Amino acid sequence: MAKKPKVLPPLEWLEPRVRATRVLSLVGFFSLMALLTVNNLWFANLHGARVGVILAIELVPLLLVLPGMLMGSARAHAWTCFVVNLYFIKGVLAAFDPARALLGWLEVGISLVLFVSALLFVRWRFQYERRVAGEGV
Repeated sequence: MAKKPKVLPPLEWLEPRVRATRVLSLVGFFSLMALLTVNNLWFANLHGARVGVILAIELVPLLLVLPGMLMGSARAHAWTCFVVNLYFIKGVLAAFDPARALLGWLEVGISLVLFVSALLFVRWRFQYERRVAGEGV
């Protein structure tokens, strides 16, 4: 028995969602970078470690996907979903330390926003591209 093909949403429905999730993922992306930078520069107790080194280690994964995120690449947004899991885990671990609980919950919240918005952007962007190519008409 052949599977019935899924119906793609109309372009009028997809366009605002693609735009909104792209904006939301960029806001989440830069918010996460800002949170990590501000925390390491002013609030983190690094026990004598160099701030620049710690900051570089924390920001390198995000900087690797930054060009694609700025260009609106769906693949970069998909890779960001993988990368942001590291920050989610780091935030959960920090949330259970009373001295870093606020930072941890902020990191968890921002990484969740980034993950969901990037994931939805990828889904709706590919549906939009398929619809523009004439599929599902």
